[in-house]
Amino acid sequence: MAVHLRVFPDDLDHDETHDPTIHVRLGDLLPLLSVAKKNNYLWLQDFLDDEVAVTADLYEVLRAFGTCLRPSA
Repeated sequence: MAVHLRVFPDDLDHDETHDPTIHVRLGDLLPLLSVAKKNNYLWLQDFLDDEVAVTADLYEVLRAFGTCLRPSA
């Protein structure tokens, strides 16, 4: 089943000094990134230093998950 990326434009006014913000559902983004990573698409490497914004609760879950993945000494 094909995944369709849905992009939600930000309706807020922005100063010209700020980059535009695009909102994308994580559920739409993860399958695309997974395929790109699995097949080693080179374009993905161009974005590895980019920052993403996540909600505070997702950040806490990811931090906790990251500590579970580390092998204990």
